[in-house]
Amino acid sequence: MAYIIVTETGGDIPAEFVERHGLEMVPMHVTFGDRSLDDGTFPVSDIFAHYRATGDLPRTSGCTPQDFADAFARIDARDPQAHILYLAYSACTTCSFESARIAAEGRDDVTAIDTRCVTAGQFLVVTNTARFLEERPDAPLAQVEAFVADQVARARMAFIPGGLEFLRAGGRLSNGAYLGAQLLRIKPVIEIQEGRLVATKKLRGSMDRAVTALVEDFLTREPLDTSRIGLIRNEGLDEGLQRAVEERVRAAGFQEVTWIETGGVIASHCGPGSFGIAALAATR
Repeated sequence: MAYIIVTETGGDIPAEFVERHGLEMVPMHVTFGDRSLDDGTFPVSDIFAHYRATGDLPRTSGCTPQDFADAFARIDARDPQAHILYLAYSACTTCSFESARIAAEGRDDVTAIDTRCVTAGQFLVVTNTARFLEERPDAPLAQVEAFVADQVARARMAFIPGGLEFLRAGGRLSNGAYLGAQLLRIKPVIEIQEGRLVATKKLRGSMDRAVTALVEDFLTREPLDTSRIGLIRNEGLDEGLQRAVEERVRAAGFQEVTWIETGGVIASHCGPGSFGIAALAATR
């Protein structure tokens, strides 16, 4: 059985990995006023510029059934015998998973699995699965599903939004909480837990100090698989801080370090200057 992996642009998978693994990317959407654009078709800086100029935060939405129908048709045209493996952006956070199920009705060649991850976490699950399939292109579906389930269970991700103003503008933070956080220099830590984005800690101080604390906690909380790690950034994150973080994770033994630039969906929620980290827990 040959497989083709389908996933959303919200996984922020760098173009080199999309091309290397032959991934089929389905667009999520960002709406500026009355104009809706496909995620990945415009620079993320447009989001920040639009908000600064208008005070209006662009809205995001998941993939539609037609988006998936179009992706499935593209696959059918070039490889009608392939089995489609859809590795979904966390179903708790968007309509994409349900849209794919609607588009796949009547087909027996589509397997949909919720990665319970977003951005760099989803990137790791998707690309690790792609590498597994490249080594075992004829693996039975049950074996592939078991591999993905193990990846999902071990995926860990945490990030610090770069701008609380974006959380406030998006309705995820009250004005009172925003003002208090600004006065106390609080940086919330957001983690993926059971597919949901959960605020788990409040770090005080500068972004440099908060990122350093987050990285130390992430690296020491539990044994991690040191083969790969994903680091998340976007416009405004200090370059010196990026170098320090990369030096720290390499010193911790990580062999492959990939920086992930946030796309339009994630950037609309976390603002400029954000940082995140993702890896897999070590196998027991």
